[in-house]
Amino acid sequence: MAQHLYLVDGSSFIFRAYHRLPPLTDPNGTPVGAVYGFTAMLWKLIAELNKAEAPTHLAVVLDAGSHTFRNDMYDQYKANRPPAPEDLIPQFPLIRDAVRAFSVPCFEQKGVEADDIIASYALAARAAGMNVTIVSSDKDLMQLVAPGINLLDTMKNQVIDRAEVIEKFGVPPEQVGEVLALMGDTADNIPGVKGVGPKTAADLIRDYGSVEGVIANIEAIKKPKLKETLAASVEMARLSRELVRLKDDLPLPAPLDELTLKEPPHEPLAAFLKKHGFRAMLAKLGSTGSSGPAPDTHRPSTAAVPDDDVAFTHADYECVTSMDRLDWWLAQCAGTGAFAIDTETTSTDQMRADLVGISLAYAPGKACYIPVAHGTGDGMFAERPPQLAMADVIARLNPLLADPSLLKIGHNLKYDLIVLRRHGVPVLAPYDDTMLLSYALDAGRWNHGMDDLSSRHLGHTPIAYKDVAKGLKSFAEVDLRKATDYAAEDADVTLRLWQGFRRRLWKEQVTQIHETVDRPLLPVIARMEMAGIKVDRSELARLSALYEAEINRLEGEIHELAGGPFTIGSPKQLGEILFDKLGYKGGKKGKTGAWTTDASELERLAEEGAPIAQRVLDWRQHSKLKSTYTDALQAQINPQTDRVHTNFHLAATSTGRLSSNDPNLQNIPIRTELGRRIRHAFVAAPGNVIMAADYNQIELRLVAHIADVPELKAVYAAGEDVHALTAREVFGHVDRDTRARAKTINFSIIYGISAFGLAQRLGIDRGEAARYIELYFSRFPGIRNYMAETIAFAKDAGFVTTLFGRKCHAPLITSKNQGERAFAERAVVNARVQGTAADIIKRAMVQMPAALAAAGLSGTKMLLQVHDELVFEVPEAEAEAAKPVIRAVMENAHRPLVDLSVPLGVEIGQGVSWGDAH
Repeated sequence: MAQHLYLVDGSSFIFRAYHRLPPLTDPNGTPVGAVYGFTAMLWKLIAELNKAEAPTHLAVVLDAGSHTFRNDMYDQYKANRPPAPEDLIPQFPLIRDAVRAFSVPCFEQKGVEADDIIASYALAARAAGMNVTIVSSDKDLMQLVAPGINLLDTMKNQVIDRAEVIEKFGVPPEQVGEVLALMGDTADNIPGVKGVGPKTAADLIRDYGSVEGVIANIEAIKKPKLKETLAASVEMARLSRELVRLKDDLPLPAPLDELTLKEPPHEPLAAFLKKHGFRAMLAKLGSTGSSGPAPDTHRPSTAAVPDDDVAFTHADYECVTSMDRLDWWLAQCAGTGAFAIDTETTSTDQMRADLVGISLAYAPGKACYIPVAHGTGDGMFAERPPQLAMADVIARLNPLLADPSLLKIGHNLKYDLIVLRRHGVPVLAPYDDTMLLSYALDAGRWNHGMDDLSSRHLGHTPIAYKDVAKGLKSFAEVDLRKATDYAAEDADVTLRLWQGFRRRLWKEQVTQIHETVDRPLLPVIARMEMAGIKVDRSELARLSALYEAEINRLEGEIHELAGGPFTIGSPKQLGEILFDKLGYKGGKKGKTGAWTTDASELERLAEEGAPIAQRVLDWRQHSKLKSTYTDALQAQINPQTDRVHTNFHLAATSTGRLSSNDPNLQNIPIRTELGRRIRHAFVAAPGNVIMAADYNQIELRLVAHIADVPELKAVYAAGEDVHALTAREVFGHVDRDTRARAKTINFSIIYGISAFGLAQRLGIDRGEAARYIELYFSRFPGIRNYMAETIAFAKDAGFVTTLFGRKCHAPLITSKNQGERAFAERAVVNARVQGTAADIIKRAMVQMPAALAAAGLSGTKMLLQVHDELVFEVPEAEAEAAKPVIRAVMENAHRPLVDLSVPLGVEIGQGVSWGDAH
């Protein structure tokens, strides 16, 4: 039987282990989360290979350092890579110790990468007649796949052979390097050919065989833009081909026969495991671990290693009703270092919900439910099932949830943080939210609700809330067995989702956005929601009365113009009045056969001189403001706090923007005086002022940077008027009218508006609008290029990224439906800019509390975030000191991750109300 060499790509194991497990420490306080995970994975690999393939040789290959011969070739190679996490750096030497403890050869060499060593060993082994398996899913190593050489992806338990490579890249392994060279790699900062994605690269290589073949046939390429891009990128393409080429002729650091796989030696391995407190592995090895320091009970156990094959068995979930069993479960959660937690309550309103029970899970299938307030009725008629007292449970939970060495995992964890804090249980970092992990990975693909994610990723449909609480007033009335099955399952599902998502983060290159933007924002938003904002009930009531009077007046005028009363809020009746009775022309009918009476149709009729259309538009606006805001806000004042507490959604948009509801503060209209009046009802508490800090034209500034538009950059650098610049460039002169039109053009074109859309906004014909757009692009060609490149990239990749690495997926970008495709194209153009703006203000929010605290501004509280604006409540005595701190944080929020070529402008105002602060 042929000898078989397994080469382990150690770096992939290390980063998988680091992001897969919580931040663990050994008895000496040294970080060992990655060490533990790496050791477990290596042990599992050796055990499984001995059972299956019976490998004869094994080696682990690591990277020796960041500088290699490729950096000498191209000084920007891997320049975008963030430094290794601070707590991972001390673990690298320990991982080398782990490999040695298994008596497995471990190789690294300065000046080259692990991939080069793997390539050299793989070819040498094949030349010696050995079969080779590379334990990695790295795309660069797929170049090596050949007869007798394949890859093993242990995450998916999948062998990657020639057929798999062809399916992934569209070309065989020997041409993978050619495709990689053309498409480039943002992670390694390999330039490639700008705008050429995987699909286009594969098509070119299939047609012309290699990078050199493509270069030789540029004139034969039919797409003008692609031909132009390739012609301008010849040198970069050749450089990229050399950067991705594996160096496969290195001198071997040890001869092949020294790589013979041996049984792990007992004593060195036991000593290593004992030293770092890996007691579960010690037990597996058969050692008592009696000597040396006793491992801390908060250290990892086998439960920290995910097991994806455990079935969902509701009968195994425990309903905890005794202190002994509660202590046992809390000890299990502490022992794993990471556990899931979920709350059951009486309401979806985080500021009014009463706590009913808490569920925990420390491993797949290992979950419990702790009821604390179940029962029906009140007073002498109350019926309470056996359960622990809430005060006793809270006293036991507090140390666990406040422990900074334990990772707490939830789904939509913000809700649980607020509910628990209101009940005397502050949850301290670190924590993770599976909703936010899903959002970082898949924004724009699907929603991030737990039930949907469970069905999609775990193949399991959780119990529906309606099936356990149907006909009941609240979850408190649910039978304890049913409640346990439902609640414990939620924690179980959450833990399993977390295990899967953490494995994907680094692989899909979204770790940075999650770790530096989304995850640290969680407690900040929770504090903002709890703070709420004061509203003036009397002012809201006055506005409601004002709007009511105006609604009644408009209703009378509309009925008079219509020749009789009808239900204005009925689109069907309104359409019949407008087009059948009054005979207005140009109407359209929908699928139901009823006339269309949406806002655009009414605006068209109003412009054509139909007075009833404008009255209906005004009636709708007043009705919406009254029902959605002035009436609703009065009902939403919390009686305990006398403030309104909005609910911010952290994973609702495809671009990273926050949204809110109950009340929705993002959509309060501010372009009309009617809408602006509502902001005056949001007021400061006595002795305070409302301060509003708004990014000035942030999206236009980002367009100037991302699209590299010198004229716009110069205007912003000089602090001049960008709308005046556009007016001069498009209209030839600047006055009040041309500046207003230029402002509309500036903000419309960056959202990919069509000539028809611009014509409607400016009140001009489509031909003139098309001429304005063409003139605009001729003056600022960088913007058109940016839009074209963004759309081309999205069509190849299926997503675009913000400057901070957030992926905004666009599944409809290749739709066969022209309308869907056009919508997706506009969306991706907008997403890069709007998404980057959203990331910047989120980073400002993350950094703001510490900056305010450092400045001694303990009374200044951040209350609201609305698009590009942050709203604060500030003690009058702190107002002047707070402004420069807020400005500095917002203007520098992008640093050090992103270096912008334009300054960020921030406008700050203050007053007794939100409206007065503008």
